[in-house]
Amino acid sequence: MEKLAKFKALGLSDNTLKALKKKGFEEPTPIQEKVIPLFLKGECDIIGQAQTGTGKTMAFGTPIIEKIPEKSGKVQAIILTPTRELAIQVSEELNSLKGDKKIHIVPIYGGQSMTQQLRALKSGVDIVVGTPGRVMDHLERKSLNLENISYFVLDEADEMLNMGFIDDIKEILKSTGPDKRMLFFSATMPKAILGIVKKYMKNYEHIAIEKEELVEDLTEQIYFEVKESDKFEALCRIIDIEDEFYGLVFCRTKNDTGQLAQKLGDRGYSADALHGDLSQQEREKILNKFRKQKINILVATDVAARGIDILDLTHVINYTLPQDPESYVHRIGRTGRAGKQGTAITFVTSTEYRRLTYIKKTSKSEMKKGKLPEIKDVIKAKRTRVKAELESTIKAEEYGDCLEMSEKLLEEFPAEKILAALLKYAFKEMFDESMYGEISGSSYVDRKGKTRLFIAMGKVDGMTPDKLCEFVQEETGDSELKIVDAEIFPHFSFVTVPFAQAETLLEIFKNKQKGRKPFVEIAQKSKGRSSKNDGDRNGPRSSGTRSDSRSGTRNDSRSTNNTRNTRSSRAPKN
Repeated sequence: MEKLAKFKALGLSDNTLKALKKKGFEEPTPIQEKVIPLFLKGECDIIGQAQTGTGKTMAFGTPIIEKIPEKSGKVQAIILTPTRELAIQVSEELNSLKGDKKIHIVPIYGGQSMTQQLRALKSGVDIVVGTPGRVMDHLERKSLNLENISYFVLDEADEMLNMGFIDDIKEILKSTGPDKRMLFFSATMPKAILGIVKKYMKNYEHIAIEKEELVEDLTEQIYFEVKESDKFEALCRIIDIEDEFYGLVFCRTKNDTGQLAQKLGDRGYSADALHGDLSQQEREKILNKFRKQKINILVATDVAARGIDILDLTHVINYTLPQDPESYVHRIGRTGRAGKQGTAITFVTSTEYRRLTYIKKTSKSEMKKGKLPEIKDVIKAKRTRVKAELESTIKAEEYGDCLEMSEKLLEEFPAEKILAALLKYAFKEMFDESMYGEISGSSYVDRKGKTRLFIAMGKVDGMTPDKLCEFVQEETGDSELKIVDAEIFPHFSFVTVPFAQAETLLEIFKNKQKGRKPFVEIAQKSKGRSSKNDGDRNGPRSSGTRSDSRSGTRNDSRSTNNTRNTRSSRAPKN
């Protein structure tokens, strides 16, 4: 435990230290160093102000795990997050931190099976990590009781505000008892959040960690616009067109890292995955192979990549767009070191332009838009490398025992045919264009900052251009939004909206379908105009769905029982 001396000094138990060692942590971050001892020793509420990616989950997670008893039979802590992705991430992190302590931690969020959640809650849960909408669902169903909780954590409080959750948070707080400690974590502290603090917190400590300066470095920065389904093919082309590729590939979750490393291995690349569930021994073994370049591709999450310091990296690939500018800067800062040129590549999908623009602006990054290499260009690059290697071997006259075989072959066949046969024998798969899949260029994104969307409502649903505009305004929460170029067909419509509002709508209807088709999706470009088959489509489903955000994921079912006949607030009135 010598490496964990600073964690031990914070007051953490041997069980937690053991879990931290398994995850590969050595020293606490500034927010952890200040919050953990204050939480463990004090009684006050805490506001932790620090940027995303600074270890806030561990800052509140480890002391909560230390404090709560095992097998209490009731919910002892509730952690609210703005999105389902963060709920899953926080839950996974807490489960990896609990060590041998027998406590039950579950995430609850919209889009997940309600039956599964009800079963988990009924079996007894100690810590619930949830999105506001789904937590409200369970409170209304009385399947979740927060009256006796000891800890109330609000994660990413400013994002909660941006996504319209403040009223939900107030309602959830009303369902809790008075004897609890509250912890709010946020990158900024807007007035609305401070208003909740003053109303609901007793005496509290405000811990603020200074924001890191975002320094522009000399790394070449390129982004590629790709569909989610084309990312793997895009990555393979980028790796193969390079003379030398030695890089880190960043994914959002541990499952993503494992799956991507497996796919790369199946394609013949030397790759491995690094994530938080690995033991320290496994982590060090993988890193040692990477440092010695026995593997040239390491797929990692942000958490798992902390502390990696390798000078010779040629590339950092953001396979998944980072959540914030700080994470972006941390990632790309691992290449272009020691005076060597490095390249940072970011994949961005049609719905992520708003976040990409924010990252570029805040990090002051000189990101250039790139064009993915064609298959023929990749094959040409491979042929050039093989030719160079052959020339090098000829000049060095390092033939081994192959010269005698060569002389015998030359007695029977022309030299050019022998060489062609050898090249085909040795490099047949390398030069095979069918090894690569086609990459679609069909996502239609207006380069002037607008996106063409398909919406599964048309004339049979009572849609007109005005009603469609009202619908979009209501869903995005932007009453000033103007739509252009609306086309209304019998069963669907097309509309052009700015990137930000398009992203919002796509997130709102991410998992909602009409028949077999998504309710809202990027329109496809076909012969100069948007195109969609006007097939057999049912009208919009009317369900008691309640959204989890105005600009984030919305899938929390607020009312699914038959005792309510609530019309969806999303379906327009005919």
